[in-house]
Amino acid sequence: MSTFQHIRLELAREPDHPRGNASTGYDLVAPLDADGRLDPVALKAEPDRSHVRRFVDDATVATGRLRHTADDRWILDLDPGDAEDVTGFRLGEEKFVLGEYVSLLTTRGTEHTYAVKRLRPV
Repeated sequence: MSTFQHIRLELAREPDHPRGNASTGYDLVAPLDADGRLDPVALKAEPDRSHVRRFVDDATVATGRLRHTADDRWILDLDPGDAEDVTGFRLGEEKFVLGEYVSLLTTRGTEHTYAVKRLRPV
């Protein structure tokens, strides 16, 4: 059974941020299955429950929705004019577990890694 979760992703270590950056990342509301993976069936059943918020310096800079495509890609679909959309690298295979890492790719080809810092049912 899937449950919608609030998932907080914070920027992990990278060359410009050797300690990571807890004030930059994404908040997601998304359905996770019993194994902690994104659930496309649950998302399709209740698409309006999903939300995405991108934050920088703890301020909201973009909002949108989580989408699952026919070719099995997951997209953080940010509202037009807010920011570029982001896709997950093997996001459908990732387990959203505290402390695990998730890689996201912007439409410009920039990849960043984020740590799962919060999971809470909504």
